[in-house]
Amino acid sequence: MNDYFERLTTRLLEQNNQMSYSEARTWVELLWEDFETTYAKAGRKYKGKEMTEKVLTQWIDHYGPRLHELVNENPKYREWFDKKNFYH
Repeated sequence: MNDYFERLTTRLLEQNNQMSYSEARTWVELLWEDFETTYAKAGRKYKGKEMTEKVLTQWIDHYGPRLHELVNENPKYREWFDKKNFYH
């Protein structure tokens, strides 16, 4: 699992220079969990980590440069990042 997170974190950092490694890793973990939870709630059959990585790669490529802006727009994410003490 760590290999998937590392690849996606590296990709996100390449797309967004506004984030630290810890912030990017947290985004990857949150998006991974959200995707798999939503997919399961929709009653879809789990297609594996490779499929989840593929979807997250697409999201990172599309939204990565502005992903850090979502923290201000989404209270769920804001609370998570505040708990991690990323912001001064």
